[in-house]
Amino acid sequence: MRLPIVHHPDYDARFEPGHRFPMGKYSALMRELDARGLVGSDNLYQPDLLHPSLLKLAHSPLYVDQVVACAVPPAIERDIGFPVSARVSRRAQLATAGTLLAARLALQTGLACNTAGGSHHARHAQGAGFCTLNDVAVASLVLLAHREVDRILIVDLDVHQGDGTADILADEPRAFTFSMHGERNYPIQKARSDRDVPLPDGTGDDAYLDVLSRHLPELITELRPDLVFFNAGVDPHHDDRLGRLSLSSDGLRRRDLAVLQTCRDRSVPVCGVIGGGYSRDIDAVATRHAILFETAASLV
Repeated sequence: MRLPIVHHPDYDARFEPGHRFPMGKYSALMRELDARGLVGSDNLYQPDLLHPSLLKLAHSPLYVDQVVACAVPPAIERDIGFPVSARVSRRAQLATAGTLLAARLALQTGLACNTAGGSHHARHAQGAGFCTLNDVAVASLVLLAHREVDRILIVDLDVHQGDGTADILADEPRAFTFSMHGERNYPIQKARSDRDVPLPDGTGDDAYLDVLSRHLPELITELRPDLVFFNAGVDPHHDDRLGRLSLSSDGLRRRDLAVLQTCRDRSVPVCGVIGGGYSRDIDAVATRHAILFETAASLV
């Protein structure tokens, strides 16, 4: 068996080169995965759009209707960081569907990854921070509503706090949010996850992995989740434009292996999503994102 990988060409909304959100990384990531021999007809899956009612499990009906109709108010678009055009709306909806599909594949096979997702700043009432819809929160609530799982753990290792996920799932006891992030990074006003681990600027590989090893095995042992969502953002990398932490590429690989192996050792399925990664060098970011897929593929 090969690692199930979920992708759609329209994950790339085709922004102009030079836009501060590196939209081209989704297409670049697929080129990277193809070059490494990690994708083929036997392990590549494509999502279909979800019915808006499923998006409304996590987001307010008004906001979902605005996203679907491409009628998001300008003030919210400013918080998101770009207009919600037809391409952006379709991209957000497909990425959300992709995370749900990857989660269901993970439940079947033990491990699957989406080539998008991790849009963890989108809150119940609106998007923010380059995030239009919160794919992990939607997927979590769909799976819980359909009784496909009883307990979920979200391991968010993006450099930014998963404030939107914490907001949406605050009153859902069956979903536990764990966010390990830069203490002084976005968002300025932090939410309250079930467990927050803020890290000082400049945290490097060994210190980071030591902290992770003190939290993750304990959480999985205590919670015994049916599924882990792993936000493997690469913005903790020392060359990331928005990061402030100091992980190397090898540190990212060690981090991803630690998460995936800890879950595999306890027979907990994992759905990986790519989270953030910011650089004007699109190929460099895609190479960092590919670490998740290469590491996951080595374990199946």
